[in-house]
Amino acid sequence: MKHLPNILTGLRLGLTLAVFLALLTLASHAPVEWALGRGIDPMTLQTALYFTAFFGFIVAAATDFFDGWLARRLGATTVLGAILDPIADKVLVAGLVVGLAALGSWTTALAGGIILFREFAVSALRETLAPRGLTLPVTLLAKWKTTLQLVALGVQLFLGGWAVWGLPRDADLAAKASAGASALIWLAAAVTVWTGIEYALAARKALKTAG
Repeated sequence: MKHLPNILTGLRLGLTLAVFLALLTLASHAPVEWALGRGIDPMTLQTALYFTAFFGFIVAAATDFFDGWLARRLGATTVLGAILDPIADKVLVAGLVVGLAALGSWTTALAGGIILFREFAVSALRETLAPRGLTLPVTLLAKWKTTLQLVALGVQLFLGGWAVWGLPRDADLAAKASAGASALIWLAAAVTVWTGIEYALAARKALKTAG
């Protein structure tokens, strides 16, 4: 049982790959050509790929909560888990950002690009501080920003399957839903940037103290 948290983290990495490949395949013409060549309805195949991406993402995002919760509950916190968990989070976010961008979601591409830039910058900052024996404790807001990122990206992915879910063909409703989803992902980007600024200030203070 003590290995379960790390197994869930590994599952998140595996699902991220499946989600990413499903989105990239959807973004290409390959499913249509493959289906037509075999007498299969292209929409059926595309729907299957979309469901693979959506439900794969939902399960992967859920493991982000359960692996940490189980590790604390079972007293199974490990160095490996502490390393893999944030990596799995970042890979999941990056995979969905790139996948949605490939499908033509420019709002996700722009806001997601800002999110990924911050993630890589903070990771580089941690690597710079590590040889000096300095660390950046994870803040409460930084923990919640990952949840906000996943919710915002999940909403974008959900709206990308508007017709698949059988939602009303109402242009006004679709526009309002899209505007709400865009506002949510920009909020996620803003919170992500703010936490990055907090880390940068904390790093500056730590370096001054270490002097």
